This record gives sequence, C-alpha cells and structure tokens, in this order.
Amino acid sequence: MNLRPSILVVDDEPAIRRFVRASLTGQYDVSEASTAVDALRRVERDRFDVIILDLGLPDADGLDLIREFRELSDAPIVVLSVRSDDDAKVRALDLGASDYITKPFSMPELVARLRTAMRHRFMEQGQPPAFQIRQLSIDLVRRLVTRAGAPVRLTPKEYDCLRLLVSHVGKVLTHQFMLREIWGQQHADQIQYLRGYIRTLRQKIEDDPGQPRIVLTEPGVGYRLKPDE
Repeated sequence: MNLRPSILVVDDEPAIRRFVRASLTGQYDVSEASTAVDALRRVERDRFDVIILDLGLPDADGLDLIREFRELSDAPIVVLSVRSDDDAKVRALDLGASDYITKPFSMPELVARLRTAMRHRFMEQGQPPAFQIRQLSIDLVRRLVTRAGAPVRLTPKEYDCLRLLVSHVGKVLTHQFMLREIWGQQHADQIQYLRGYIRTLRQKIEDDPGQPRIVLTEPGVGYRLKPDE
C-alpha cells in the first residue's frame, strides 16, 4: 500500500481547491479549508505533511496564519498567492513558510515544490529522504516501501513504526518512546500493543520474521533498526 503524504489546502476560492484536489489526488491525500479558523482547527486535530496556503483569507491575513501554524506544526508551508511583491514573499518566508508560488501557477511546478519542501524537512530533521537496507527500500517523501522492487502493503501504524526506526537508524528506541511518538502519552505503557505492530511489520519486511535481521529486539528495552554493515 502506498501511504500517500497528507496535504492541507487552505484557500477561499472553491475553484482553486477543486483544481488542486483533482490534480493531486492519487499522489497525495488532500484535505481542504476555506477559512483561517477551519484551517487552525484541522492542524490542531490532524498531522499534515505539507500545508498549501493562500494569503488572502476572508477571516485573517495568511501571514498571521503562518505564525499560528508554526506554533502547532512543523509541516512545510507552501504559500500560493496572488501577492507578487517582494515584501510579502520575504515576510512569509521569514515567518516560517518553506516556499512561495505566485498565482497563476502550473501544477507541475507546484508538485515539484511540494516534493522539495518535504525533502528539505526530512534533511533538516536529520532524516534521509530515502533509505535502503538489504532488499528493503523506504521513500519517506512518497511514503513508499518496496522489498526487492515489489510494493510492501503496510498499515498506517506499521509505517509509522518503520519511519520512526528509520529516522533513528542504529539507535535503540524504548517501548515508551515509540508508544509516545506514535500513539501519544496515554498509550506509553501499552507495550503489548506495540509488539503486535512490530510482529506484523516483520512479517512483511523480513526474510525470516522469526529471526529478524532488520528490526532487532533489545530485550526489555525496545527495538532498533540495524543498518547495513
């Protein structure tokens, strides 16, 4: 299963939202918001990989919204606006936007900018945008996992486990750390819950799940992803 990156499109023009959704569906999971209030509610509730933001919203200036987004999320923000003056671009980037595209725009350019923004985010976090170990390949930008060239069908939580291990490759991650990062503080003591997902993950990515060579167990502590030697 190709677990597609999630995108929030914040624009008060229905035609723009429809165009972006129609163009990106199939590559991304697209959500929409037409006001600042709705956008903030969605960002507080859900985790997005990228936010596409128009600056001319009916209930707030998009520049102010960038500042509020940055208090809630580290997702890249790609501004999509009719404002073409340098001052608006500089302010947006200084406030935390990752990129700025002026309307009218081409969809190939937008897609390229989205991918670049995600790659920069992974690199800033010290995460490689792609990872290879044995016959397993993980593309963190596209959320695509393959084994010997064939797609690996992972559930969202199985993918979250794998991505967390990849981002800390070679390091031991405790049960509590993984549970907090993936499920939240309220699940930090449910170790059997985590073990179930690791078990099914191994069945999909290991040659011999009973003798794992990729996701290793540190008895009584947690798990680590073993890099190629």
